[in-house]
Amino acid sequence: VRLQTQPKPQPGQPPLYSGTFDCFRKTLVGEGVRGLYRGMAAPIIGVTPMFAVCFFGFGLGKRLQQRKPDDVLTYPQLFAAGMLSGVFTTVIMAPGERIKCLLQIQAATGETKYSGSLDCAKQLYREAGIRGVYKGTVLTLMRDVPASGMYFMTYEWLKNILTPDVSDLSVPRILFAGGLAGIFNWAVAIPPDVLKSRFQTAPPGRYPNGFRDVLRELIREEGVASLYKGFTAVMIRAFPANAACFLGFEVAMKFLNWIAPGL
Repeated sequence: VRLQTQPKPQPGQPPLYSGTFDCFRKTLVGEGVRGLYRGMAAPIIGVTPMFAVCFFGFGLGKRLQQRKPDDVLTYPQLFAAGMLSGVFTTVIMAPGERIKCLLQIQAATGETKYSGSLDCAKQLYREAGIRGVYKGTVLTLMRDVPASGMYFMTYEWLKNILTPDVSDLSVPRILFAGGLAGIFNWAVAIPPDVLKSRFQTAPPGRYPNGFRDVLRELIREEGVASLYKGFTAVMIRAFPANAACFLGFEVAMKFLNWIAPGL
């Protein structure tokens, strides 16, 4: 978020952060380890229901396209099922993303408007109602719908390549498939994520036409490459985080099928 939203430097001045590792070093030196986790309370509160809804949406998307429970779906159908999961998760994701981004920017600028996630949510609601809390929802949809389609399609594709018999899928293969699925997910998600972060942290009224104004400003002032700001940081996170996510899902499903096989 800090890389994506850093202000454009004045003529002759270097940017605030020269890259991912420079941002990491300056945050660690200036704020300590806690600075790396600034704004994480809202995402942590939402992560469990978000992933529950995410995988539920994917399962529902598959069932809506199956005539029989054992029908094998094509990869475009799996992509469509994944896109449905992105619609479901946006309801939970949008407010948490908004709060996280604002707290990250506040820490980077040194201003102290919000004392924490709850205070940020209260102030946003007081200033603009529920619309203030959900600012950037359209951009969150633009990010999560296609990215989730890619996410689940890639995972199912890799599972089929690595182990045709899913019952024999090993932990290393789950981790590999889940990690690569996360990378493919974020390869699609980064440009709308940059637009979302800019829009969600902008002062009220700065972008009256929404993401179109953000896109025009970014390309005009910083070029097309600015849509991939934070690419290195996102990719460093994507593999281990999503490998762990899919491992947790597969283990949970095996456990639930063991204790309640007919459910």
